[in-house]
Amino acid sequence: MPKSESAVIRGEEIDYEDHLARLANHEDRSHSRLQAIRKNPWAFAWCLYAVWTILVVAVEDQASYNVLSIPQFRKDFGSSFAGNYVLAASWQSAFSGAPIATRVIGALATGQIADYIGRRNTLILALALSLASVTMEFVATSKALFLTGKLLNGLAVASIESKAQIAPLALRGLSTVLMAFSAGAGSLTVALIINGTGSYTSRWAYRAVFCSQFGFAGIAAAFVWFMPESPWWLLSKGQEDKALKSLRRLGYSKSDGEDAKRLASIRVTLEEIRSETEGVTYFELFRKSNLRRTIVAIAPLSVEIFVGAIFTGLYSTYYAQLAGYSTDMSFRLLVTQQVLAMVGSVMACYLVERVGRRNLTVYGTLALTILLWIMGGLAVGGSRNELRGAIAMVQLYSWLYSLTIGSTAYTFLTEVATARLRVKTMAVGLATQSCFGLIWSFVLPYLFNPDEANLGGKVGFIFGGFSIPCFVLLWWYQPETARRSYEELDEMFVKKIPARHFKTYKTEVEMKAEALSRREEEAPPKEEQQQQHVQ
Repeated sequence: MPKSESAVIRGEEIDYEDHLARLANHEDRSHSRLQAIRKNPWAFAWCLYAVWTILVVAVEDQASYNVLSIPQFRKDFGSSFAGNYVLAASWQSAFSGAPIATRVIGALATGQIADYIGRRNTLILALALSLASVTMEFVATSKALFLTGKLLNGLAVASIESKAQIAPLALRGLSTVLMAFSAGAGSLTVALIINGTGSYTSRWAYRAVFCSQFGFAGIAAAFVWFMPESPWWLLSKGQEDKALKSLRRLGYSKSDGEDAKRLASIRVTLEEIRSETEGVTYFELFRKSNLRRTIVAIAPLSVEIFVGAIFTGLYSTYYAQLAGYSTDMSFRLLVTQQVLAMVGSVMACYLVERVGRRNLTVYGTLALTILLWIMGGLAVGGSRNELRGAIAMVQLYSWLYSLTIGSTAYTFLTEVATARLRVKTMAVGLATQSCFGLIWSFVLPYLFNPDEANLGGKVGFIFGGFSIPCFVLLWWYQPETARRSYEELDEMFVKKIPARHFKTYKTEVEMKAEALSRREEEAPPKEEQQQQHVQ
């Protein structure tokens, strides 16, 4: 075949594929959440599975944080101080900080491992490691063995990543918000278990929490063998046939051409960014146009640490006990706190599209800043009622945090990065958050503990001070990404559209899709075209 004729055919193939991709993008934009669920029930089902895997992470995190509030745990692993048992600040730092350190390593390694062996196989390895490390935590009678289990589990939970790539556009925000809801459900589960067993005078006071992790990780491990591999990863590796099979397992039908349109959309997006990211390394995240996207993707996750989420997660129950509440009442307050957090997550499922990611993140951070300053002020007073007021601020904080940045941070992380940089961006984002969390996990025991600085709720001033520059950063950098395809986000970042204009900007992708849709609507039916051809 002559080269010119071959080039023409290739050009027609590219035009046809681009045509299919535009159709897929336009259809995605036109679907409501309910329509997307009805059209892609299997994709939604696997999004729910991804939500379940977050329970594994959430239960591990909350079990680690809240065992400190269990008197029997402090007795078995701590020492006597002023008539009570206290775990030394150094060991508190080790138990909370060491697994965060391994999480940094795990998050960075996950990017390379997942690119090499795939998302599914990475998750299988992570779940196996998690089950092994939970066993060590469960049987531990020494601080060294318990710490070893925490270290290994830090590696495991870092590899249980989001599956936002398989979510249809209309469900993308919902799926990531549901992950925040899942984290709240895991926290509530731990709170309920501690409320039921935390007053025991045997090792089961805290072992019951670790025992529950076998159930969550076990169910995730049972279903992971049926999970389809990411079609984005398969196509990026040139495995087109497997990518098509994966799309069909996600509910994109072959009979009506949905699988072909979706494959074309993925291919076009990958091709458009390949020239920019060919041979990409982690350093590529911080070069040229990618730097802004990296900051936008990881900033909310890092801000979560600086606005005090680590304090309310680690010390709310212990603080309630120090403020004068009984052990049983402090556990009930923990349950209330987690219920409020889940209510916030449920509300976020609705508001993340109506109000938008940017507004929830930016103004939510401002509201949290105000709460932190109020909490610090009440703690300074020190009276019984003022301390209870500070505890009430912690409760309100949990609701507001889950409603705002606690739900939107992962949405930004999964939406903003380019397709080929997404895993690496997520790895860097989680690693950055873990690094900041590591610092605070070592510092907080010395600020909070009654045998150290004994600041208690006055740490609200510290986090409130850090929250102010965080608010400014988010207001300046965070764009609105709701209802935008990955291709549209690519275009707007390349054109350097200001963050505050993302919501109203009309992209070329959007205009082409609308024009194509109009042509499809104005075109005569196929039967009429055939009759005209016969005549």
